[in-house]
Amino acid sequence: MKTGGELIVEALKANGVKRVSCVPGESYLAVLDALYESGIDVLICRQEGGAAMMADSWGRLTGEPGICMVTRGPGATNASAGLHVAMQDSIPMILFIGQVQRDAREREAFQEVEYRRAFTEFAKWVGEIDDARRIPEFVTRAFAVATSGRPGPVVLTLPEDMLRDMVEAPEAKPYTPVESHPGAGQVTAFEQMLREARRPMFILGGTRWSEKAVADFRTFAEKFRVPVGCSFRRQMLFDHMHTCYAGDVGIGINPALAREIKDSDLIVMLGARMSEMPSSGYTLLDIPYPSQKLIHIYPDPEELGRIYRPDLAIVAAPAEFVDAISKLEPPALPIWAERSAAMHDAYLRWSTPPETGPGDVHMGPIMNWIEENVPRDAIFTNGAGNYATWVHRFHRFRAYNTQSAPTSGSMGYGLPAAVAAKQLFPQREVICFAGDGCFMMHGQEFITAVRYGLPIITVLVNNGTYGTIRMHQERDYPGRVSGTDLVNPDFVAFAAAYGGHGERVSKTDEFGPAFERARASGKPAIIEVMLSPEAITPTRTLTQIRDKTA
Repeated sequence: MKTGGELIVEALKANGVKRVSCVPGESYLAVLDALYESGIDVLICRQEGGAAMMADSWGRLTGEPGICMVTRGPGATNASAGLHVAMQDSIPMILFIGQVQRDAREREAFQEVEYRRAFTEFAKWVGEIDDARRIPEFVTRAFAVATSGRPGPVVLTLPEDMLRDMVEAPEAKPYTPVESHPGAGQVTAFEQMLREARRPMFILGGTRWSEKAVADFRTFAEKFRVPVGCSFRRQMLFDHMHTCYAGDVGIGINPALAREIKDSDLIVMLGARMSEMPSSGYTLLDIPYPSQKLIHIYPDPEELGRIYRPDLAIVAAPAEFVDAISKLEPPALPIWAERSAAMHDAYLRWSTPPETGPGDVHMGPIMNWIEENVPRDAIFTNGAGNYATWVHRFHRFRAYNTQSAPTSGSMGYGLPAAVAAKQLFPQREVICFAGDGCFMMHGQEFITAVRYGLPIITVLVNNGTYGTIRMHQERDYPGRVSGTDLVNPDFVAFAAAYGGHGERVSKTDEFGPAFERARASGKPAIIEVMLSPEAITPTRTLTQIRDKTA
């Protein structure tokens, strides 16, 4: 006989869970008690949104579901921000929510929410466990749903009294991963379409990749000398210094790359959904019939043909498809090889940062310093804002699993993602990029990094405004600044008050020494970079946008 709380923890251990993030609540005390001597690490967070984003980052970097636990009502709705990120980004995650006791249901009891109605758009499946004997069944299903097809988050709600019930239940077993493979005829059709193409383009994206799959695809690209792009915030899927790399495909795309994609006669989308952000606002391919021939490989059949009608649709996970094409042999002299080299040269020019700009701090030289002084396997995290352009455009990702950033454009993601990444890979350097507006969304999780001794380095770009919104505001309503100016704390004092290390950079050449001191401190650190609000993008100032000049 075991309690429902004990059965939850046993099911997690059976499925290999080593860590959970949480904000505690009285609604799931029985689970917290069962975790006490379980051997599972519990990261105690300060806000449920941050806890959920940590679970997302674990799922993003491991391919296994990140686990988050929160209490009912306000706790669950706070966590919905991280749930939304995981859903739009196809990240495996399981959110456990303490629920009101069963005999109080449908009375609008204290903090009661009907999650099967409220969270349908936020998760692949929302279930409630009314009978503790069914816990192994529900948890096994949760892991299977979160990881199969198009991965995503699952929500399981746990009535408080159910978790205290003493019951007999089957011993929990690990879920069985489900893989999808291309058929032999589909591989043959793929090879024929590629050989017939004169201007092919590969776009990598999505999840369900592995280090081996990334390495094997690089070998394929080298043999066939095809141009390769990575979709929005999936840049870690291909080495940016490889001669086949053409650039990132998404918002703020290199105009030269956008033209090449539109002029291609064959697009191969591997693992990517190509929704609004990766498709540059649905401008790169015509809907529903692209002018280019389209091969779309994706592990969920519901996504194939959902927006773009493919000429060849293959239901397969990226790793399985790459394995299937790894033995194909290229033409003796691929006619597109010269084009691939030219596209890589265009990427190198595009990703070279400007040396100057308005104000006393210039982000271009700072990015150059980072490129020269940060290890190749360093993990970069960020949330959303114009500041993120400096990472996406000018940092050259070299290795798999070095990026944790939301394709959904969620502010506040970078700091909790960095906490999770450092907890997962303690020997690797983890750098969080954040704007002043973005950082304050989940800045309280800096104390989580301090508590668990996770020396992340946050590059906090402070321009005193919600920069992206201000940019659009000046474009559409020039000179009428409303709702976008910010008043910020002293971020150096903030870092010190939390027990971390703080630096302020007011001139460009101060950044390198400040970073080295932050690194040497061995503490979580904030480097506040005082950027002029005029430096709103790498190439345009606010004044230019307001005046509609180049």
